[in-house]
Amino acid sequence: MAYWLFKSEPDAWSWEQQKAKGAEGEEWTGVRNYQARNFMRQMQLGDKGFFYHSNQGLEVVGIVEVCKLAHPDSSTDDPRWECVDIRAVCDMPKPVKLVDVKANPALEKMALVTSFRLSVQPVQEDEWIEVCRMGGLDPKSI
Repeated sequence: MAYWLFKSEPDAWSWEQQKAKGAEGEEWTGVRNYQARNFMRQMQLGDKGFFYHSNQGLEVVGIVEVCKLAHPDSSTDDPRWECVDIRAVCDMPKPVKLVDVKANPALEKMALVTSFRLSVQPVQEDEWIEVCRMGGLDPKSI
């Protein structure tokens, strides 16, 4: 299993909206960066991810799961762009703020710190475990 981080501006698509989609999940549309698109092409069913509120909040607020593999992005007719579908798994009991991620030496190489502009990013297993710990989650229970 691989781990990821999905960024969304909460006024465009919030964690509450993601949760409201239920088990069906929602397409992660609108990604127009080749590297982020290529990350989605690598995703497998069941991969887990952090749902991160960007611009407002700047925090990891929930856990999601890939529920549909990469397919054409329905928000464009341009065949270059693909997306995956994700569904909400659980809330982050204590949202993990970007400032706390940046202050944690164990996370200094995390893409959220080094490549903060990418809307879809890989997360290393040790980073996954540490962010879950910071948020009050046991990663083995997810």
